[in-house]
Amino acid sequence: MPRPHRLVAIATLFLAVMTATHLSAGARDGRLDIYFIDVEGGAATLLVTPQDESVLIDSGYPDNGGRDRDRILHVLRDVAGLEHLDHAVVSHWHLDHYGNHASLAAAIKVRHFWDRGIPDALQEDKDYPTRIALYRAASEDQSKAVKAGDEFEFPSAPLPVRAKVVTASREVIPNDGPANPFADRHVPQDEDKSDNAASISTLWSFGDFRFLTCGDLTWNVEGQLVTPNNPLGHVDLFMVTHHGLPVSNNPALVLAVDPVVAVMCNGPTKGGHEQTLATLKEVSSLKDLYQLHRNVKLADDQQAPAEFIANSEPTVNCSGEWVKASVAPDGKSYTVQIGPDGKRREYQCRGPAH
Repeated sequence: MPRPHRLVAIATLFLAVMTATHLSAGARDGRLDIYFIDVEGGAATLLVTPQDESVLIDSGYPDNGGRDRDRILHVLRDVAGLEHLDHAVVSHWHLDHYGNHASLAAAIKVRHFWDRGIPDALQEDKDYPTRIALYRAASEDQSKAVKAGDEFEFPSAPLPVRAKVVTASREVIPNDGPANPFADRHVPQDEDKSDNAASISTLWSFGDFRFLTCGDLTWNVEGQLVTPNNPLGHVDLFMVTHHGLPVSNNPALVLAVDPVVAVMCNGPTKGGHEQTLATLKEVSSLKDLYQLHRNVKLADDQQAPAEFIANSEPTVNCSGEWVKASVAPDGKSYTVQIGPDGKRREYQCRGPAH
């Protein structure tokens, strides 16, 4: 992802101009598209700018007969009409988030790899040395590390797409901004020593549109980010953190960013926890919650209505339907739909003053 102070020098290098004839929203209609790809309780989020520059954040689980890899490739090639991937990002070093970076690179050209830095060891994963060797090989050991406060701009006309790293490697951006009225909802939990707490979180903007995604960032770092002040402001779209698990989704953060739409990348039995769903119901501006999966452990009235759930079948029978957000060229409104034929619901962006 290009850094602002190098934009002029490298804009051409990072610009992907496409001529594909597939169903692509890119350069032909000036929209920013965000695909939430179903990887059965992992994460894989593809952003495609109006200039068809592509950013994949995380890549789901490895193995499983190439299930998650193939779903990502399907969206990349057949839905978004892309012939390569410009940027592959790892939010943190857990298998359900970087499991297919290497296999994707074997199937499609990946131009740049981004992460928080590669640790020498990972206490929670005995297979980490093997997996990270595959990642190093795929990236030719040339991945670039980001840190909290880094900012990136993706050229497009008339509006650029911007991204700011707000957390990385347990560090957060300065706690500037207005007082957070929900700061007292942060009750510290036991320290999380896993790599979840080191997740990269990014705040994206396109005109008036703002989107927050935090990987698997956990409770205490979420609290550190938004207390006592809220440096994030409000957002239009929020990817529910950590698949909707209760060790994340601190109400001090969720209520502070006050999303209009939330998308939860959960699985049939992973994530979508009732505590997180209860927190989302408290969000004053939330109009709709989309889930990649129905949580088979919860009653229907405890989760999103059926028309907002992409997949209701168990994993063995799942077709892997995706959720797509598409932002208008003027950055003032966006639609969200499930799959290629799903109903498109339109939402207005609230603008920079919120």
